[in-house]
Amino acid sequence: MALGPRLDLRQSQSLVMTPQLQQAIKLLALSNLEIETFIGEALESNPLLDAGEIRSENTDAPPESDEPQVRDSTPGDGNEALDIDPGALDTDRDTGDWSAQMASGGDSEGFDFENRGEEGLSLADHLEAQVGPAAPDPQTAFIARNVIGLLDEAGYLSTDLREIAINLDVPLARVESALELVQSLDPAGVGARSLSECLALQAKEADRYDPCMEVLIDNLELVAKGAFAHLKRICRVDDEDLADMLAELRSYDPKPGLQFGGTASASVVPDVLLSAVTDAEGNDGWDIQLNEATLPRLVVNRSYYVELRGGCTGKEARGWLSEKLADANWLIKALDQRQKTILKVAAEIVKQQDGFFRRGVSELRPLTLAKVAEAIEMHESTVSRVTSNKFLSCERGTFELKYFFTSGVGSADGEGASAEAVKARIKALCDAEDPKKVLSDDALVDLLKAEGFDLARRTVAKYREAIGIGSSVQRRRAKKLQAMG
Repeated sequence: MALGPRLDLRQSQSLVMTPQLQQAIKLLALSNLEIETFIGEALESNPLLDAGEIRSENTDAPPESDEPQVRDSTPGDGNEALDIDPGALDTDRDTGDWSAQMASGGDSEGFDFENRGEEGLSLADHLEAQVGPAAPDPQTAFIARNVIGLLDEAGYLSTDLREIAINLDVPLARVESALELVQSLDPAGVGARSLSECLALQAKEADRYDPCMEVLIDNLELVAKGAFAHLKRICRVDDEDLADMLAELRSYDPKPGLQFGGTASASVVPDVLLSAVTDAEGNDGWDIQLNEATLPRLVVNRSYYVELRGGCTGKEARGWLSEKLADANWLIKALDQRQKTILKVAAEIVKQQDGFFRRGVSELRPLTLAKVAEAIEMHESTVSRVTSNKFLSCERGTFELKYFFTSGVGSADGEGASAEAVKARIKALCDAEDPKKVLSDDALVDLLKAEGFDLARRTVAKYREAIGIGSSVQRRRAKKLQAMG
């Protein structure tokens, strides 16, 4: 067989992604706030685009048999909802107890946020306002402000002082003096490098840092374990004194920086708004709308286009103007398709999770992306993009659309129950348990089975840990500590 070059003709199929289709796919995954930024950039780059009046058209869908009525308000008058093939492009509460926070060095979540300050004033702003009058000299004030900039949102300093000294080219002693200045500011406890130091600073501020309290704070792991006999011995106090010290310790804030706002506490702006409605015939349903407050409407400035076209005499100028007009028309169409797609997906989620919106998390059903995609005849990847970075606001609060997709567990009715519903029930059982008879995981399994939830012990333990509830031993110690206070 002779070897040599030759030409062959072959026919094959392949998916070619145009820039416009790629942009349409990316638009699906953006939130309304991100879309607002995108539109602002488009207005700057395309002279034919204008921000027009927001116009919405309400489409009333009649109720289907016993299903709840869902009405969506669809802005614009674009084409059908956008569905993208998967081969195109892929974008894809913790309530720990106080003693557990002490054992973990203050890193666990779930501290009471009700006393947080106004979000407009950050911790750094609050501290820097105090530095000037309190600093003994300008250099100490400068170093102190640098230290403040390194604090995390809880008010802790994780950077080594030697590293700060090297970066600022100052003696270590000056950095230590600056840290002492920061630790003297309000709120007490900021600038600490550990939970024990944070509590010690607050004890000193309250004039309660005596030798006994010092020993207690140095042995927080014993407090978390509930080793009260050992604590009484090493602190050299009786039952009454230990109970008083523990009550004092529990009154301190393990995360003093969270009293203040900041960039991390920015509120979530919902993309979809849901409200209950009743029609003239007395049928209950839902009204679903996009949050138009964050979604400006684009229009093509036709008069400006005509004016520019009259002045375009060259081929290149006419080509540029035609390209801008095509881009403007395509973007308006793509945004309308995006809105229709989001509303279509959200309406199906509301239909599937009707029980949750009416009665709460106990009625949350198992739901998958594939199930929603099949119901609305779209691809699963499209539903995934639509539900990414999107939030729905309803009477029960604001939830990410991904929240409504949960795995299922066995139940007596055969339909299955949402994992979130099971977690909520586990939390309710643990909250209501007798402090003298804390429920074990086996006991929780039996109680849940009596209510129709068929779960293995390891599954109950996994769900319990996922929502920040400690083991029966940890809860017994925590309740014992609370009773002593």
